[in-house]
Amino acid sequence: MAVPSTLRIAWRNLGRNRKRSLLAVGAIAIGQFSFLAVAALLNGYTDDFLDSLTGPLVGHIQVHAYEWRDERSIDLVMEDIDAKLAEIRSDPDVAHASARIYAPVLAALTEDGFMSVVVGIDPEAEMHDSGLLPAGAPPGAFDAGSVLVGRGFARRYDIVPGMELALVGQDVDGSIASGLFTVADTVRSPVEIVNNLGIVMTLDDARNFLAMSEDAHEIIVHVRNSDVIDATVSRLSAAPALAGTEVLPWRDVVPQLVAMIDMMDAFILIVLGVVFIAAAAGIANTMLMSTFERTHEFGMLLSLGCGPGRLARMITAEAVILGFVGVGAGTVLGLVFLAVTSQTGLDYAALSGGETYEVAFQGLQMGTLMNPRLYPSDIAAGVVAVFLTSLVSVIWPIVRIVRLEPMEAMRT
Repeated sequence: MAVPSTLRIAWRNLGRNRKRSLLAVGAIAIGQFSFLAVAALLNGYTDDFLDSLTGPLVGHIQVHAYEWRDERSIDLVMEDIDAKLAEIRSDPDVAHASARIYAPVLAALTEDGFMSVVVGIDPEAEMHDSGLLPAGAPPGAFDAGSVLVGRGFARRYDIVPGMELALVGQDVDGSIASGLFTVADTVRSPVEIVNNLGIVMTLDDARNFLAMSEDAHEIIVHVRNSDVIDATVSRLSAAPALAGTEVLPWRDVVPQLVAMIDMMDAFILIVLGVVFIAAAAGIANTMLMSTFERTHEFGMLLSLGCGPGRLARMITAEAVILGFVGVGAGTVLGLVFLAVTSQTGLDYAALSGGETYEVAFQGLQMGTLMNPRLYPSDIAAGVVAVFLTSLVSVIWPIVRIVRLEPMEAMRT
């Protein structure tokens, strides 16, 4: 019975100075709301960033010839690609595997030329949510001699379906490679090289153009669950068909982007620290003021036989109730913010009065429109932070109560 009565007394005591209690609750609520809003925005941005990064750009795992990642030389190819793909696809954790060819070329519509990149793909292997063609390809897009061009590339040079592109480059033997291709359609991709420079064709057309046999520069692998990436890398590295190739998880392929993602996680912790400060300031101030104002009352309770422990529990209960009410209000505000923005998305450009646009960053096309996301762990982090802060904030008031002399306190 002692605990319920302590809680009732604690709740009643918070109502003695409602303005001060409401200010403390407001500070905590604003802190929790700020944390949840920032966490939702960063989660949405990071999730979209990771989906694009581990989707068509890098995949979960990459396989290629040694040194190709550094040199990007057209002759650093992997041979017998079909056998390698068969070995990779036989792994139970592999969901998709696709081979790609990359080659810089000079493209021309008439007399003027412009730089571009041939991207040779297997269309069927790329038609999934994480592939280069998640929406599929229009009929006839990959007929012999037909290509797709990146939408940004097409817009820059006024390329429309039906036009013919003359391509000139270098084949794997160092000789001149040239060909004439018909533009079947444009393709929008989150991969910068495809969107802004890409001429996408089938592996067969790319091999014929570049005088390749059954070769490719890169194999992009997507696994069924990101938790098995390291185990899958270990198995594939030991596979006989992949001997002489480099098998890397996505984190080793783009370490600079991994550092940026880690920085985002650190920023969330900084914002969580703001919640600690807001909660500590509100609760500590309320508890200290309450303790000073009630010194005479505490002296009377002590003289009547109420132990310091009971008073300490009462003060702690007041702080915890104050914290939970504040964090509850802040959580409600955060969920309302999420409900309003998660469906329609939040456009940074529109907030500043501009129009939606895309920017290229480290090979990715990132838009200004993003969908905030919030996870139970984010809410729990704020609740735990406020609970711990509540306990820390009452240490000083409790120490003061424990040191009170009943007679001296009653004279205060």
